[in-house]
Amino acid sequence: MKIVDAKVVVTSPGRNFVTLKLTTDDGLTGLGDATLNGRELAVVSYLTDHVAPLLVGLDPHRIEDTWQYLYRGAYWRRGPVTMAAIAAVDVALWDIKAKAAGLPLYQLLGGASRERVRTYGHANGRDLPELLDSVRARLAEGYHAVRIQSGIPGLKAVYGVHSTDDAGAPVLHQQARPLVEDWDTDAYLRHTPAVFDAVRAEFGPELPLLHDAHHRLSPIQAARLAKDLEPYRPFWLEDCTPAENQEALRLVRRHSTTPLAIGEVFNTVYDYQTLITEQLIDYVRSAVTHFGGVTPLRKLLDFADQYQIKSAVHGPEDISPVGMAAAVHLDLAVHNFGIQEYSGHTPLTDEVFRHAYTFTDGHLHPGEAPGIGVELDEELAAAHPYEAAYLPVNRLQDGSVHDW
Repeated sequence: MKIVDAKVVVTSPGRNFVTLKLTTDDGLTGLGDATLNGRELAVVSYLTDHVAPLLVGLDPHRIEDTWQYLYRGAYWRRGPVTMAAIAAVDVALWDIKAKAAGLPLYQLLGGASRERVRTYGHANGRDLPELLDSVRARLAEGYHAVRIQSGIPGLKAVYGVHSTDDAGAPVLHQQARPLVEDWDTDAYLRHTPAVFDAVRAEFGPELPLLHDAHHRLSPIQAARLAKDLEPYRPFWLEDCTPAENQEALRLVRRHSTTPLAIGEVFNTVYDYQTLITEQLIDYVRSAVTHFGGVTPLRKLLDFADQYQIKSAVHGPEDISPVGMAAAVHLDLAVHNFGIQEYSGHTPLTDEVFRHAYTFTDGHLHPGEAPGIGVELDEELAAAHPYEAAYLPVNRLQDGSVHDW
């Protein structure tokens, strides 16, 4: 069996997605997600101009060899663009291999380690009443764990909360220029414990609550927040400080027993070495799509398992159903699964990417279709071309860009 075609498809059914489609001489196809939110076209060029020409003629069953060939052969290693491109190839090859075997991918990863995959949903609000309504909505949808993000008094636009225009209407469309969000660290540190207090008062002590600081805090500020949240027993505090400085988590760990989750911006195991070996975190957050695919993420999770650290694969709306499907197969198979982020996709996205995975009672299952269980409707995808889009930028109240 040989690869005879490598095609990159860019579509925007509500937001941009980049998909690699590999075809073999036997007529099998495999899909891989290469979406890098806000920098999609950089990965398109990397795939189209530099990777796709190398794939034609290769044996699709040689997944490990191809991964090493692409990672080591370029000389320029790591980084989000490179690893998203390699991830797309890796997942597409696993898709082909599983289809050739007539099995769902999780069976090739050792079979199921559980019956279904626990998830958490996103609840947010510009103020506390709106946040409480959002939590109720997530519970009504079946979620049993919820990430809570709230607006901060005095700030107009805050990460994790729907932004509003000058008239107060939600801004949900893609941004042609980066949206500038407000930030005040002291106000955030004062307000966040009150958010947890209000949610606990309304929903009780048993509901698992998660929170994302989105890299906004210095190490000592992160330690203070983690300690202040202890009485509310959060499921985790995510991205409390930029973990490129892995040693910074030592300070947070010394001051608090709040569980910590980190890694959605990480690309390789090297970003985690200190964090894992010193047990400075409790959950690894990397996405299949941004970590080079199933092959290296499985290795990372096996490494983390030796230190009682669990998986929590990144799964926001900017991971396409292709990347989500690959994650759910991996979740079902690994021993040290923790929880899966899942916020779903728009109905139009689900039409473009028809998938076998299902969401029921707060849990996902990848389904039993051969491969990863996703089909791409290329005609519908072509009807929704790329739209320029950027992630937000934070500025402090003095107008400077936030330095964390």
